[in-house]
Amino acid sequence: MKSIAAAFRQRVMPAVLTAAGVTLLASGLLQFGAPALARPAGSGAPTPTSSDGSIGYDPPSLPPLDTTQPSPSPTPTPDSHRVATRIVIDGLDIDLAIVRAPSGYPWCNVAMYLTEPRLGQPGGGRSVYLYAHARDGMFGPLYERVTLGLHGGANSLKNMLVLVYTSDDHVYEYTITKVYPRVPADTHFLDRPFAAKSETLWLQTSTGHGGSLPKLQVVAVPFFDAPTTHAEAHPKARPIACG
Repeated sequence: MKSIAAAFRQRVMPAVLTAAGVTLLASGLLQFGAPALARPAGSGAPTPTSSDGSIGYDPPSLPPLDTTQPSPSPTPTPDSHRVATRIVIDGLDIDLAIVRAPSGYPWCNVAMYLTEPRLGQPGGGRSVYLYAHARDGMFGPLYERVTLGLHGGANSLKNMLVLVYTSDDHVYEYTITKVYPRVPADTHFLDRPFAAKSETLWLQTSTGHGGSLPKLQVVAVPFFDAPTTHAEAHPKARPIACG
């Protein structure tokens, strides 16, 4: 059974974030001045874009929560013994075990983390990079919303909570702040994660079939972290070779 604190973070807090974003929009504090992308009919308001081709969201500034709630993420600590084990995005019905990226073709049925010296793990103060195929049961919902413009399109990801569980029985919560819909699949697709000055969570999936097609990147920033149970943080991973 979920604790009251967990229920607050996963159910009530997204509503608070959405309400705060609406208030900012109404008051003129949240503005997007760059050109909009064309969107399919019926997919909602145009999606704002910036000069680098990203879709950016300004996270709302909220008043401090009661001290009984989890505190904001602490000063980064070494993460050499901590690895991501599970990702949950309730708003997209994503719940995947996370494993280390293989040397060959990515697995199905799991998300994977990159092990590059310039990248890190949750709570370590560096970019955390997770990826999965754009298929049902994996990161397919990201592909559907951003690439296909379904279910409210990329705007529906604004301030959505992403929970990343770790091997030391913690859960790190992030809020989505930016989307890069089409990142060239070349040797520079990790330049932005490498250049980040503080911890960010990067989620990657495909924009279609074929390794040479652009990649979709979603960026989130730390929101809270809290201890969790060993069972919650250690789902059974069942990676399979993709057909």
